[in-house]
Amino acid sequence: MATIDITEKSFAQTLESSEIVFVDFWAAWCGPCRQFAPTYGAAAERHPDITFAKVDTEAEQTLAAAANITSIPTLMAFKDKTLVFSQPGALNATGLEEVIRAVKNLDMDELRAQAGPQNA
Repeated sequence: MATIDITEKSFAQTLESSEIVFVDFWAAWCGPCRQFAPTYGAAAERHPDITFAKVDTEAEQTLAAAANITSIPTLMAFKDKTLVFSQPGALNATGLEEVIRAVKNLDMDELRAQAGPQNA
């Protein structure tokens, strides 16, 4: 599955419609972003069960600000509409696969149980 471009208007719907969503915040002028793009695209092809989205921080400045993006590229991962990973910097293919595997294996019930007492 190819990557999809999302906007402020489609962001929430994208999270609603997929169990796992990875989001790459990038800009055309960013060298590391351009280097990461093929790695991210290849991962999208290998994992059709995951939604791989891209946000152009120049075109979507309000969305980037809402996500507190201060450095690009920044990769975020959401599982069950919950942010479970956020890291600036371009990952290599091995690092990206490790993050994908960790997010897939993440037990959301256990995570919610752990977060429950802290949020009470």
